[in-house]
Amino acid sequence: MQEINFHSEEEEEAGRMAGKSPKKSSIPGVSIRQLVDEIPEGCSTPDFKQKPVTLALPEGKNAIFRAVVCGEPNPEVHWQSTRGDLSNSSKYQISSAPGSKEHVLQITKLTGEDSDLYCCTAVNAYGEATCSARLTVIEVGFRKNRKRQKEPQEDLRKELMDFRKMLKKRAPPPAPDKKTESEQVWQLLMAADRKDYEKICMQYGIVDFRGMLRKLQEMKKEQEDRMAQYVTAIANLRHIRVTKEGVATFDLELDLKNLESKIYLYKDGEMIPYGFDNQIKHCLRRLGKRYHFQIQDLRPEDAGLYQVMVEDTVVFSTELEASTIPPRVVVPLAEARCEEQGDAVFECTLSNPCPSATWLFQHRPLRPSDKYEVFVSPDGLTHRLVVKGASCSDMGLYSLNAGLHASSAWLVVEGGKDKGPQTTDTDGRLQSRKDTQEGRSDVYGQGQDASQSPRSRYKPGTGCSSSEARGSMNHFSQGLTDTEVQLGEAAILSCTLSSDLGSGTWFKDGVELTAQDGVIVEQDGLTHRLILSHVEGSQAGRYTFVAGSHHSEASLTVQDPPTITPDVTETLREPLVFKAGKPVTVKIPFRSHHPVQAAWRKDGDELVGSNHKGVQVALGDGYTRLCLPSVCRKDSGRYSVTLRSEEGCVQAEFTLQVIDKPQPPQGPLEVQDCHKAGVCLRWRPPRDHGGQVLQHYVVERRQAGRSTWLKVGESPADSTSFTDASVERGRKYAFRVRAVTSEGAGDALESEEVLVAPEALPGPPSAPAILSASSQSVTLTWVAPRGPGSAHILGYLVEKRKKGSNIWMPVNEQPVAERRYTVVDLRQGCQYEFRVTAVAPLGPGEPGPPSDAVFARDPMRPPGPVRDLRVTDASGTSITLNWMGPDTQDDDEAQGYIVELCGSDTHQWSPCHVGTVPGTTFTAKGLRPQEGYFVRVTAVNDGGRGQPTSLDTLVHAMPATVCPKFLVDSSTKDTLMVKVGDSIRVPVSFEATPMPEVTWLKDGLPLPKRSVTTVKDGLTQLLIPAASLSDRGRYTVRLKNLQGKEATYSFFISVAACPQAPGSIYLQENVPGAVTVQWEPSPDEARGIPLYYTVMMRSSSHGSWREVADRVHTNRFTLLGVLPGHEYHFRVLAKNELGTSQPSDTSQPWCIPRQRDRITVKAPTYREPNLSQKPRFLVGLRAHLLPQGCECRMTCAVQGSPQPHVTWFKNDQSLDRNPAMYTTDMLGVCSLVIPSVSLKDSGEYKAVAENPLGQAVSTATLIVTEYNS
Repeated sequence: MQEINFHSEEEEEAGRMAGKSPKKSSIPGVSIRQLVDEIPEGCSTPDFKQKPVTLALPEGKNAIFRAVVCGEPNPEVHWQSTRGDLSNSSKYQISSAPGSKEHVLQITKLTGEDSDLYCCTAVNAYGEATCSARLTVIEVGFRKNRKRQKEPQEDLRKELMDFRKMLKKRAPPPAPDKKTESEQVWQLLMAADRKDYEKICMQYGIVDFRGMLRKLQEMKKEQEDRMAQYVTAIANLRHIRVTKEGVATFDLELDLKNLESKIYLYKDGEMIPYGFDNQIKHCLRRLGKRYHFQIQDLRPEDAGLYQVMVEDTVVFSTELEASTIPPRVVVPLAEARCEEQGDAVFECTLSNPCPSATWLFQHRPLRPSDKYEVFVSPDGLTHRLVVKGASCSDMGLYSLNAGLHASSAWLVVEGGKDKGPQTTDTDGRLQSRKDTQEGRSDVYGQGQDASQSPRSRYKPGTGCSSSEARGSMNHFSQGLTDTEVQLGEAAILSCTLSSDLGSGTWFKDGVELTAQDGVIVEQDGLTHRLILSHVEGSQAGRYTFVAGSHHSEASLTVQDPPTITPDVTETLREPLVFKAGKPVTVKIPFRSHHPVQAAWRKDGDELVGSNHKGVQVALGDGYTRLCLPSVCRKDSGRYSVTLRSEEGCVQAEFTLQVIDKPQPPQGPLEVQDCHKAGVCLRWRPPRDHGGQVLQHYVVERRQAGRSTWLKVGESPADSTSFTDASVERGRKYAFRVRAVTSEGAGDALESEEVLVAPEALPGPPSAPAILSASSQSVTLTWVAPRGPGSAHILGYLVEKRKKGSNIWMPVNEQPVAERRYTVVDLRQGCQYEFRVTAVAPLGPGEPGPPSDAVFARDPMRPPGPVRDLRVTDASGTSITLNWMGPDTQDDDEAQGYIVELCGSDTHQWSPCHVGTVPGTTFTAKGLRPQEGYFVRVTAVNDGGRGQPTSLDTLVHAMPATVCPKFLVDSSTKDTLMVKVGDSIRVPVSFEATPMPEVTWLKDGLPLPKRSVTTVKDGLTQLLIPAASLSDRGRYTVRLKNLQGKEATYSFFISVAACPQAPGSIYLQENVPGAVTVQWEPSPDEARGIPLYYTVMMRSSSHGSWREVADRVHTNRFTLLGVLPGHEYHFRVLAKNELGTSQPSDTSQPWCIPRQRDRITVKAPTYREPNLSQKPRFLVGLRAHLLPQGCECRMTCAVQGSPQPHVTWFKNDQSLDRNPAMYTTDMLGVCSLVIPSVSLKDSGEYKAVAENPLGQAVSTATLIVTEYNS
């Protein structure tokens, strides 16, 4: 990669003073740095003979890193991680044997938070060597999200033992801070990586992990089906992340089927608007298929679930966690005031916990000490700084830096009340410190001149009134003013007195200034000046001029913006020239005492985050770098970088010029056949010459069917045309043109293959026309051809063929000059076709089209007139004619007919068809309705047209009148039964010409508005959307035509509902062996609605209902054959044509008692067998030898009657109440389970089975071995 570095002289000097460049080690991954220029003989820099190796261990193990170092003198070895030092001796053990060069770092009882990069550094007087190794701790699934440093180490063993209980009885995880709908949680799971499933399930309380995976698979398939409507593919999903600038971003690649599909952004289920620039909060940037979303100005309320939807389908979900949002200042710092030697307190509240927040004084970091105490509230939001024993040197600007946001406030130290008497000054007293051993004396109280003291301090007083302050300014005609100055520039503070009060004294932050402080004090009459020729950062502060008992104050602010040395700026004035395809890196050094942000722009547009793909911008310690991996012509332009800090900004600009081969000429490449001159080519200049001067064009040619390009010439740079005169006629060629500069020839502009036309032959003449025909000859005539080659025609060749044949035979051997020829030697009665070919000096041309077929026979007489012409049918747009052929005499038979029409408003006859009509029937279509026409028919044959025959009267294009008539067959019902609420649709067909007037009536009156009727093409229809009882009645349809003729059709519609249920049922036994069922009638019966009843019965011996009577029109029914001793239940239903009512059942069954004889049955007695058995073990316990931490399961099988009770003992002590173990008993198979054995579980175990008949004992030994790491 080609890199441009700009270094100032100060940087080069600093580089010479620093250590030498890293020295190479024989061990890969070891970095050696030499700290001195020369190493004495016999000494060496440190190095590693064996470096630590990368480890990956499960949680709970011990990690050991070993390193072997060398060097003279022996180096000191230090271990460190990226998180800080390793001072916890209980966790980290660092050791090395005396006299040994091996150094060991041991990390005990690994947890997930021990995963880190560990660095080993060996240092002696001549250099240092550094290497690193990574430790990866494999966490147990249910403990991945737990913070192990908060758990006591002694509880680890207990937690492993209670592993199974925790899986069963673990309390559900705490509810999330912000409620998320279950559907959104599933959307989040579908877009998450598999490694994040467990974290999301724990966060949102999903405990059925396998069920979650099954449902997730089903939902993913459903989502893919929905996405397939709009999206072809989705890839490169990047979940939301927060940049160091405080902007949340996430992106994805979408291949949309329809680029017009709308894309929506949702947060927690609510759609949020977005824009396409950085001016609004939510921004979308699109580059091809890449969609990049940004969320600016992050706040705590921005946390939540974000979803991207295409139309109505969710394609991506991601969550912005509140912990990733940069903290903001909620309660800023306030100005603090305290007396000298008092304590000052600053307090600031943030929106989120920020462990990395730092306190600054005058933009310099503060460290906790006896002077400064830092406190953070338990919730991590409130930060407090206490400045103890504040003095005047502590006055200044204090800040809390929380990353992107900060808060600042001033500390003002006021003089104490016991330091001296009050003065008339508004702001304080002036005290002089003559000597450190003499103490302090009040200058104003003693009446001494402040200038007599070699070092004085000015402090604001207390208890001064505002009126005194205004009086003090009356002695200044112009007071001091606040001044801002750049670092290193000159600053002048000036004030003018209204009267001479002496030379006065200057103070900075209450301390008297002298010449030793690097300032110049001038007095010009009543004007006093303080000059700082080269301002430094430490000279910023509050300046006071005191004359007598009066003073004036002002602040001097020193701005320290980033600086770029002039030699770098001078170098950037010249354009930077690179060839296309080369990588370019521009590195610009700068100096700044404050954090700097670099913003790179190209032609005014920001580079990072824009459409400039592949651009890499880096910001390091004292430099910023722009990297273009592969430059092209589009990268040419004006670049600028703005370095901005809180003190100001500086900008550097340069021009990047990328040179490349020229682009191809602009097309299309026009190819024109110039005949004798050759082939003329034309094109347009290329859009881009590649940054170089265009020299010429190269023209190449390729013959069709070949792959070799032949250079045919060059064209000057100012010419965009070329003529190739060396082409061969009749061949196809392709041409291409390239632009050439000093960088070489660019890509070519290529043409399609074109045919260079040969010398033109004459074109085809017209089809010959038949002038006359007889049995001996046919006379032809034709029109000469046109176009190229037709100017010099020598004559014409005539050919003939019989109709139906494909063979043409020449008629004349020599061309005839005239365009008329009589063909002889024909066979009488045969039908012939003829064609003509033009002959030029180059040869004959293409034959012309054939003529119409003609018979070689004497001319015929035209046929006679047609007979019996009449109209057989007519409609609104057509007329059908029929006629008889003419009488034939001497072969004048008609070969076809011509039908012509003449409108009533015109005298011009026009044919109704193309060609002739072969038959004696024809239908003229496309006529205007109701229009009158004259009609005539003419017979034709080869002899010509015969005499036309016409109708004497006008024929109107209108159908014949048909009286209205209904098309109703005998199967159509006159009465329709409709259920209430159903729709009624009654179609009625009819025929009538023309269309009659259709009227619907109900009971002789017009239809109500809720009824709808339609009429179309001989069909009228009645439609009632929902029938009601009011729609019952007789409906009539009436047809009436223009002549007043009518036709009517009536039908009756009966609207009813399902009948209501009958009333109570009464049962009577009027005749032995029979029961009479009587019921109250249905209420619909009283309203005259026709119905009938169905009686059903269910007996005790048959559980199902069966019908015993149907269509009963009375209210009673007698059932015969009732059996005594059986219970009978009855049910009555009311029915009509629309359905069945709800059933009415008997409340009590009907039963006829049956007399039975008593029968005594004596049951036999049996002797029960004695199955009692004392306990015995079918399978006994067996001994176990297990390592520490494994699960132990002791199992035995016991038999006995009654079922024996099993009790477990260890070393003869009962285990019933031991929480670390549990027992199971399943059908005599008993087990003792220890989830995680330890050394104290070793011993003799015994299972005792007891019942009333005795007991049985089985013993076994458990030995637990210690685990060796």
